[in-house]
Amino acid sequence: MLLAIDAGNSNLTLGVFDHDQLMIHWRLTSDAKRTSDEYGSDVRHLFELSAFDPKKLKAIVIASVVPALEPALQRMAEVYFSLTPVFVDHTTRTGLALRYDQPAQLGADRIVDAVAAIERYGAPCIVVDFGTATTFNVINSAGEFIGGAISPGLMTCSDALFSRTAQLPRIEFERPEKVIGSSTVAAMQSGIYYGYAGLVDGILKGIIDELGVAPRIIATGGLAHLIAPVSQYIREVDDLLTLEGLRLVHERAKA
Repeated sequence: MLLAIDAGNSNLTLGVFDHDQLMIHWRLTSDAKRTSDEYGSDVRHLFELSAFDPKKLKAIVIASVVPALEPALQRMAEVYFSLTPVFVDHTTRTGLALRYDQPAQLGADRIVDAVAAIERYGAPCIVVDFGTATTFNVINSAGEFIGGAISPGLMTCSDALFSRTAQLPRIEFERPEKVIGSSTVAAMQSGIYYGYAGLVDGILKGIIDELGVAPRIIATGGLAHLIAPVSQYIREVDDLLTLEGLRLVHERAKA
């Protein structure tokens, strides 16, 4: 069995694979202040609640975009599972060609997303990963990662609006029923939601125009289901794309 961990700025997403079958997945809060013992206790407890034997784990693979978390995750794997984890980066043998000016600056999540997208959907394709930041990851017809775009995430934009304005309240975000909001809260929800959908489609249109071909467009991440229904371009939503990418990367690196 394999434990795959996607360590993002807001959440840790964990998945347990038995060969190529995802058996279960969980989500924890990312917090660089938490210790390896706290994470180890939480993850072992999740295994116990799910009736999985952690002793059956053979490997742990991690894609992290939070360097401050990595020492705790390293020690958690070693102490609580007696395994040395593999951290994915631009040097990992993934089978993906990186046509990127500075590959060392490329986030591990963008690499594994691209690997999974090519395997599942073929090339050319674009992966839109909705997280604390939203990344647009572009794979050309030859199956090469050629770059993309990074924008503030939807909730990051929402938090910025609240923190930088004196009279606007912090709102519970949800899709508004209509564009014309008849209250301050409804107007904020409309502006954030439809404004962000416009940002996503504007970037996608620009990428498609530059590619000159019609790629498959896949959305993933916590807010993908919220934005995808109003996008003119997104046709696929794949919540587990990053975990699947980690599994594929582990298999290729092992081989």
